[in-house]
Amino acid sequence: MAPVLPLVLPLQPRIRLAQGLWLLSWLLALAGGVILLCSGHLLVQLRHLGTFLAPSCQFPVLPQAALAAGAVALGTGLVGVGASRASLNAALYPPWRGVLGPLLVAGTAGGGGLLVVALGLALALPGSLDEALEEGLVTALAHYKDTEVPGHCQAKRLVDELQLRYHCCGRHGYKDWFGVQWVSSRYLDPGDRDVADRIQSNVEGLYLTDGVPFSCCNPHSPRPCLQNRLSDSYAHPLFDPRQPNQNLWAQGCHEVLLEHLQDLAGTLGSMLAVTFLLQALVLLGLRYLQTALEGLGGVIDAGGETQGYLFPSGLKDMLKTAWLQGGVACRPAPEEAPPAEAPPKEDLSEA
Repeated sequence: MAPVLPLVLPLQPRIRLAQGLWLLSWLLALAGGVILLCSGHLLVQLRHLGTFLAPSCQFPVLPQAALAAGAVALGTGLVGVGASRASLNAALYPPWRGVLGPLLVAGTAGGGGLLVVALGLALALPGSLDEALEEGLVTALAHYKDTEVPGHCQAKRLVDELQLRYHCCGRHGYKDWFGVQWVSSRYLDPGDRDVADRIQSNVEGLYLTDGVPFSCCNPHSPRPCLQNRLSDSYAHPLFDPRQPNQNLWAQGCHEVLLEHLQDLAGTLGSMLAVTFLLQALVLLGLRYLQTALEGLGGVIDAGGETQGYLFPSGLKDMLKTAWLQGGVACRPAPEEAPPAEAPPKEDLSEA
């Protein structure tokens, strides 16, 4: 049975293959380290922004899977560096001869599988961010006023920090604040006629105003922040609501966070794709180098030609042999016929 994808490797091509693998392995280790950094950065970002995602959002699974894939890629790269270097030194290769095969199997099944899973998540999960951010921001804005409610005491601080840090206001714009009560009832005077009228006029009994929190104000604006009565054209005659960037942040936090997280996921996905390609090249090269050296009995400086391959026989023949062996093993043994009864012996004495 002929081996799968054989390749003749004399001494000089084997040396060049080992040297190229040494370089590719360092690149793989570097790519694995970069994935670890990108995954860690995304995890830190999600730790701060997780409040603004729906509880059912699966996006945090992406950096966790990428973290595992990056660690395996880093280990595979370091193994490739050691094995390719040892293949050029007769004194260093014998310890690698017995462990290189299992390491290749583990790197292909474990590392390749993790990279495929992480790459698939990087392509699929960012699409779920839109709805997750929409639901999370609606909840965050609704709890902005609950500064003394257990479980939501930090909502106001987190939303203010979000709007100041990412230069955004509301979900899709500053008018989103008009539809939620963002002032705590503790700081409302029930005896004030305007407050009482606004609460009574609302079906849900909420205090709604055409104002925004201070964190919506652009500190780079040359004029004082306009927070209240924003829909009243007579209250601010010099304020043009068609140009909110002169005083308030123009973008909503939904668009800003969606673009930010998708950019991080896109960068991570690109690194995963590059790492997958590098790991495939390193594992293929190590397999050819290993089988070529095994053909020489582990004598790495032998001058004769040898053949490297992926599998020792054709896949069809391997599967057929395994199927036949499995069929023979599972086939019940034929039942043995019961021994024939011996004919009765004649009594010679009676005869």
